[in-house]
Amino acid sequence: MAENISPPNSLASGVGALPHRDPPAACDAVLAAFPRFPYAPTLPGRGLLEGIVFSESAQLPGRILREGRLYVDTRLDHSAAMEQVYQDFVEGDYRNYPATPEYNSGFHAMLERDLKDAQILKCQATGAVTFGMQVTDCAKRPLFYDSLWADMLGKLIALRARWYEAAMRERTSVPETLVVLNEPYLAALGSSVVPIDADAVAAVFQDAASLLKGGLGVHCCSNTDWGFLISLRPALISFDAYTTAREFLLYADEIAGFLEGGGAIAWGIVPAEYQVFRQETEASLYERFQAIRQQVCEYVDDELFFSQSLITPTCGIRFADEEGAEAIMQMTAGLSRRVRGESA
Repeated sequence: MAENISPPNSLASGVGALPHRDPPAACDAVLAAFPRFPYAPTLPGRGLLEGIVFSESAQLPGRILREGRLYVDTRLDHSAAMEQVYQDFVEGDYRNYPATPEYNSGFHAMLERDLKDAQILKCQATGAVTFGMQVTDCAKRPLFYDSLWADMLGKLIALRARWYEAAMRERTSVPETLVVLNEPYLAALGSSVVPIDADAVAAVFQDAASLLKGGLGVHCCSNTDWGFLISLRPALISFDAYTTAREFLLYADEIAGFLEGGGAIAWGIVPAEYQVFRQETEASLYERFQAIRQQVCEYVDDELFFSQSLITPTCGIRFADEEGAEAIMQMTAGLSRRVRGESA
């Protein structure tokens, strides 16, 4: 069963994607900025298979990948393959659910780097909700709207997440691991246009939580039902605090209970979009972060806020070149040092 992580103590880390094409260079850039809380970057610019959703699709029963589209012909019988997923999930056998370098080159490159200074290593997997809303049947209906497929996808993603965790533990000496489910589609919770059933969301999250041994987090870069997300009790909630802090802080009582229970929050306070980022300074972002801190500390002790906070960009860095992405990461690191009272 997944557990809370050790207090991040306002260290800095990153989120998901980078624009780099060279995996070792991308990982070196991450480690230069975040040596104590590094993350394995995803590199969607290298090709379709490394993009969100596609990167987790290798073991999808009945997968059809054609003309940049990923779907399943649900008119065919996939019961044997689906039953195998169920059996592997029940047995906790994740060995046949690897993310090969073809699908996640950044992850494999990070496992080869020198991580001697790292306290925790983080990676990201596409969550079952987002996966199931993006993968469709032949009629372009999301698989997540089919209860049988939604249930199977929860177990498929749980097995992949467990594989990520095991690989980080077996191939590095980093003391702790954290797998974060990338779930932008959680923004549809409560929507009448793109409805998503909360019970189904909770079920697929619990599938992953039941298999993992270390930390399991969730990243949602848009506004959602934060009270519901907090109720799932992930080890980490990662979100765009630059844009949606006001909405998030409406759940102050729930946030306080989450922090007091050992949960951590990744405050995505540094814009990941370069055109927005370039209008800010470390001082302006520090002022914005301190305003958030002041509000939260009306409900919890300042020391608790400090210990359970992580500072990150708002989301994966896609809309920047490599130099711009590294500037965003370095400012994130600089902001963390200022919050922690460390010299540059």
